[in-house]
Amino acid sequence: MRVGIVILPEDSWTQTRGRWVAAEEMGFDHAWTYDHLVWGGLPDSPWYGALPVLAAAAAVTERIGIGTFVSSPNYRHPYVYFRDLLALQDISQGRMLCGIGTGGDLDAQLLGDDLTLKERVDRFHEFVEALDRLAHEDHVDLDGPRYRTRDARTLPGDTRQPAVPLVIAANGPRVLRLAARLGQGWVTYGKGGDTLEEWWGGVADLSRRLDDAEAAAGRDTPLDRYLSLDGSPRYSLESAGLFEDMVGRAAELGFTDVVTHWPRAEGVYAGQQAVLDDVASRLPRLR
Repeated sequence: MRVGIVILPEDSWTQTRGRWVAAEEMGFDHAWTYDHLVWGGLPDSPWYGALPVLAAAAAVTERIGIGTFVSSPNYRHPYVYFRDLLALQDISQGRMLCGIGTGGDLDAQLLGDDLTLKERVDRFHEFVEALDRLAHEDHVDLDGPRYRTRDARTLPGDTRQPAVPLVIAANGPRVLRLAARLGQGWVTYGKGGDTLEEWWGGVADLSRRLDDAEAAAGRDTPLDRYLSLDGSPRYSLESAGLFEDMVGRAAELGFTDVVTHWPRAEGVYAGQQAVLDDVASRLPRLR
């Protein structure tokens, strides 16, 4: 089991630099940040761009994986985004993880879009398929309903670093099939629920559905499976004991990775640094 942590981009780099360095020193396997214009969970909070934050994080760390949790097509063109991924992969020396998802309403509405869920899913399929082509081809022509390129060069391509893994956020059947076909990883926050047991039931159902999607896709190797523990009704760093229990249950369901959130002083993900430190001390035996 690999364990990751999300560091929200709500504070200045002067304040958050130490968290990224500490995440590596504590022994976390990967660290992530949200990629939104505004996050609905903290709509009145200051907010910084994910990709510049990740570039800075890559420059002050050496081992830990870094990634978006998650990017979406709401305000990104796949070719421009691919160029950013190449730069981040170079700066991090091959540690970049590309978490991508369909995207919600808020970011889209801020830019004047008003798409149905089906339209967002259609757009996401086109976005992911474009990224996959750009990662494996040069001189790419795209002529989809939403994205177009003419002779798009992809140099330096993946000649100096391994390809950036696509970790696809998926709960619905269409995107689960897309993840099984083109992803290197799958991430989910579950299906909701008022209790932990209800939430775990939804997670187990999604895991079975991914099994079916992988079988139908005829994959040679299974996807890495990432579970966002804080999609549950309880914050995973409420206590070290709760966190350890959740990691164990995730492992039983076949997840290879879990992700928690750096504790905040109040509100969403409110918690104590002491609990985070305790969890970090337990990481070697959780693997």
